[in-house]
Amino acid sequence: MEEKLRKLLNNSYTPYYKYPVSSIIIMKDGTTFNGVNVETSSPASGICAERNALYSAIAAGYTKGDIKEIHVMSKTEDDCWPCFICRHAISDFCDKETKIYSHTYNNRIVSHTVEELCPYPFGNDNLKETNSWKVAS
Repeated sequence: MEEKLRKLLNNSYTPYYKYPVSSIIIMKDGTTFNGVNVETSSPASGICAERNALYSAIAAGYTKGDIKEIHVMSKTEDDCWPCFICRHAISDFCDKETKIYSHTYNNRIVSHTVEELCPYPFGNDNLKETNSWKVAS
């Protein structure tokens, strides 16, 4: 996995922050999806490696519960964890037991579950329709 992540880092486009990240998502059926971060001159319009891979899986027809594990690497010797926007997307599409692996450039691997990285997620349960917010007439 480390070699695949390292090779994928070369496709990252990071002319501004210069922090390349690669991600590989493995589905329960063994299919993999690759992603790299892509920066633009307007930071909000870029995309992180994790969401790039995740949304490719969704576009291919996979749904919540289909993801086995997520692997992430940056060109540093520090752990590389998904940002909070990515964590939110991951918590929407992954089971809470799904493992996320951080691979450092010096071959250290650490893992956490989605639940460990997102202990209090905001998701579908929070969006259920209620009458409590409606203004009285």
